[in-house]
Formats: sequence, C-alpha cells, structure tokens
Amino acid sequence: MEFKQWVEMAENDPELFEKLRQDAINEVIENAPTAHRQRLRCLQWRIDQERRQSKSALGACVRISRMMWESVAGRGGLLESLSQMKESPFSQSAPMAPATKADVVPFRMPGS
Repeated sequence: MEFKQWVEMAENDPELFEKLRQDAINEVIENAPTAHRQRLRCLQWRIDQERRQSKSALGACVRISRMMWESVAGRGGLLESLSQMKESPFSQSAPMAPATKADVVPFRMPGS
C-alpha cells in the first residue's frame, strides 16, 4: 500500500488503519529471523507505550525519535558499543564469528 493510501485511511477510517498497521507490524516481526522476534516484539511494545502516553501524533513522533537517539548515543547505546569494540576489538565482549572452512582452488593463468 502506498503512503498516500495510508494517510487517507488514517483520516477516513482510523479503526481499519490501526488494524492494518498492526497487521503490517506483525508481518514484519514474523518474517524476521527467529532469534530477533522477541526483541522486536518488546521494542514494538515500548513504541506502542510511547504512542499511548502522547497527547498527539507529533508528540508520539518526538518521543519515539528521542528513544531512537538514546539507543544510539545514550548509555550502553550503539556509539558506546562501537567505541568499546574500537578500543579492544578482540575482547570477550565482542566475540568473533567462527572461522569457516573452504576449499582452496588453484588459479590458472589462461594458456597455461
């Protein structure tokens, strides 16, 4: 569905909009890797709580934006995690992916 259609539905049929919005969110979560689903459900619950506590759509947008910035720049956020990895890239807190095995195929020059 196009953005314009979502806007029209939100204005003309808010109940249908909310149902389809929830269905779309659930579809994204269900299509995510199994290991990520619980975290996504928890995050969506938190977003929904911020929306409920806001008096307006703009207020909800500001609260959710603040929440995202905190996850990037706040304590324990992305920037702090990246900084820690930069300082000690081979520490136990940043496990490396296990090495995979591969067959080495000899490279042959054309004409040899």
